[in-house]
Amino acid sequence: MYRVDEIKELLKAFDESKATKLEIKTEDGQQITFSQQQTKPAAAEKMVMAVPPAEEADSAETEVRPKSVTKKEGTPVTSPMVGVFYAAPAPDKEPYVSVGTRVEKGDVLCLIEAMKLMNEVTAEKSGDIVEVCVENGQVVEYGQPLFLIQ
Repeated sequence: MYRVDEIKELLKAFDESKATKLEIKTEDGQQITFSQQQTKPAAAEKMVMAVPPAEEADSAETEVRPKSVTKKEGTPVTSPMVGVFYAAPAPDKEPYVSVGTRVEKGDVLCLIEAMKLMNEVTAEKSGDIVEVCVENGQVVEYGQPLFLIQ
């Protein structure tokens, strides 16, 4: 049986996520389902940048270029549930994997805590970890990329 405080904690994490639906089924047949409608995102606000007057600037024209983003290639490993991401088995232990780690199918990559239960996330294929997409202790949502394996 679920405790009220566990349900409240899970509901809070669900509300803070961008997930629209969460279903939890236990081995003994219990089921809890949460769903919420996504609101339309607010219109993007324009970024304002302070530019000194022309006589103080080195040149009359100031060009601002966005930071280039390199898209890494690989197969994403996504979160199977809403919960808290843990990279290591304990706070004083080394992470299961990091960028450059070679993993085999079935290797444990991280833990997702949901309702005070630790759930192992395993590699679905063999390869090298090319990116860790989330930080330790971060709340993750269902389907959110956690790692990229190449």
